[in-house]
Amino acid sequence: MYQRFYTLWVAVFCSLLVSSCAKKGSITGGPKDEDPPQFIKAFPPNYSTNFAKNEIRIYFDEYIKLKDAQKQIMISPPMDPMPEISPLGGAGKYVKIKFIDTLLANTTYSINFGESIEDNNEGNANSFFKYVFSTGDALDSLSLKGTVSDALKKAPDSYITVALYEVDESYTDSLVFNEVPRYITNTLETREFQLDNLKEGTYKLIALKDKNRDYKYQPKQDKIGYHEELITLPVTDTTQQLDIRLFKEILDYRAVKPKQLSNNEYLIGYEGDGDAMQVRMLSQTPDDFETRILKDRQKDSLHYWFRPFFEADSLVFEITNKNDYQDTLVGLFREKFKDSLVLKSNVTGNLNFDQELAIKANTPIEAINTELISFVDKDTLDVPFTTQIDTLDNRIKIAFETTEENAYKIELLPEAVTDFIGNVNDTINFSFKTKKKTDYGTIFFTVEAVEKYPILLQLLDEKEKVITTKTVTQEETTTFEYLAPSNYIIRVVMDANANGIWDTGDFLNNIQPETVHYYPDPIEVRANWELKQTFVLED
Repeated sequence: MYQRFYTLWVAVFCSLLVSSCAKKGSITGGPKDEDPPQFIKAFPPNYSTNFAKNEIRIYFDEYIKLKDAQKQIMISPPMDPMPEISPLGGAGKYVKIKFIDTLLANTTYSINFGESIEDNNEGNANSFFKYVFSTGDALDSLSLKGTVSDALKKAPDSYITVALYEVDESYTDSLVFNEVPRYITNTLETREFQLDNLKEGTYKLIALKDKNRDYKYQPKQDKIGYHEELITLPVTDTTQQLDIRLFKEILDYRAVKPKQLSNNEYLIGYEGDGDAMQVRMLSQTPDDFETRILKDRQKDSLHYWFRPFFEADSLVFEITNKNDYQDTLVGLFREKFKDSLVLKSNVTGNLNFDQELAIKANTPIEAINTELISFVDKDTLDVPFTTQIDTLDNRIKIAFETTEENAYKIELLPEAVTDFIGNVNDTINFSFKTKKKTDYGTIFFTVEAVEKYPILLQLLDEKEKVITTKTVTQEETTTFEYLAPSNYIIRVVMDANANGIWDTGDFLNNIQPETVHYYPDPIEVRANWELKQTFVLED
């Protein structure tokens, strides 16, 4: 009896104990791993000299993976072909680097992994781990650091390649087009760069937004920047600030084969500066042959229109430009459709008080009949207006006296507009409104400590699109008015050649881009506000 009671009591006690324990919690797997993988050892050891192996293994204390290896891992001096690096697409306890080609003699190599080494489970990164070795008796130990900025944009691009070319008897600036540099590094997602394990010598310092990641400059797609003076290592002036400004060069001019768009139109593309480009038809044409040429609003191309239509197997064009450029191009011809006239207003909604009203056309505007144009306000009262054909931008400018809180309607009856090839418009209506002047804000902006005028004062939106540009020739207050409530950016361009535009650089001719300064903070504009801002330029 006693034995049975004791056994039952023990069973109940154990059951309660297990139940109590279960209620207290469940297995969670422990705290989250927030530690990056730690380097343990390498074969051969890191910072080895007289290196003569064709393979390196670098061990860590946990399973690792390589993230964005092509962007993150930098080998200096560059190797061609690149070594095989693993694991890629998987995980392992070590990184293996297998060299495909023979290493240079008496050279210090640096393999910087950036932030590519992560633990396999949580993605914790071992930032900027570096493996260094020398094929000679000693490791080179000099270094160089600086920053990269964009010559025009407020924020620089990320992942900029910074390179040193050794300057010896065989060096020319043209090496950047077809030779890899002696040393390289990358800014990754920062503005800073640092080149380590460098040897004594004289170098050319450049930076590339290297789209192909081949460490060679391709002007058609890459940005470039450079330090004007040669760099001598070791650096004696440690206070020298190295800041390289990236810019996109204007390509050497080249015309592209004409493309027929319609019976009366060809598109002739080009690279480089086409402002002085001229086109002349060499093919035999009718006696009453006429042409119109307009620049495309978005692309580096010219629209070449002609009349009357005539048939031919092909048309031959002579292209000339400044610097004695001349070329003959052939465009194939086949009968197509005729261009139609399309008209669009430059205003879709509200017309600003300092904004110009215009009607844009897709074909060259030839004539306007204002008697076939009706312009009324919200009370259907006639609005007096004048028109002018802007042949450069191919648009009709409409001038009238703007009033507040009004609504306007423009009606173009058939044949109000005639284009170059004889097309006329159908009935078209355009509508727009104006707000109260108190719905807008004003910025009064003064730039001080300007060494040389003129300067260009540019108002940008938050995406750095230029809203307006004003030329300033002396220290004075510039007014930006009728600004919709928003945040604005102000950029100052040092217009060194006084041509009214920002000029980019030219690497081979050792021309740096014109300097720009950004007012430090965006300026918030509110309705019915006036803000006064002063910008003191620094050296």
